[in-house]
Amino acid sequence: MIANALIVTIALLLALGFWLMGELNFLIPYRHVLLHQCGGALLEWFTMLFVNVFAGVYALERKFFLKDTGRKLSHLDKQALAGQLPCPSPTDAEDHE
Repeated sequence: MIANALIVTIALLLALGFWLMGELNFLIPYRHVLLHQCGGALLEWFTMLFVNVFAGVYALERKFFLKDTGRKLSHLDKQALAGQLPCPSPTDAEDHE
């Protein structure tokens, strides 16, 4: 899930970067001055943006893709303890050791 959030975050930030390059093309003559004087602040801003977008994407993935996981797992646990699954139940695995 972390890998998926990372890929989505990178894709979103690349799209944002390409859009900004199209919109801010009037700053091209001042590129060296901006990077020299504001490069550190821009790097910090980009890092904070990356972390916040990653956290947001990760939270959305957990919210929508792990829906009712606890209920589904408890249902499987009940089936395993009742012996209705083809895999060995946890009590059988402890007996064989």
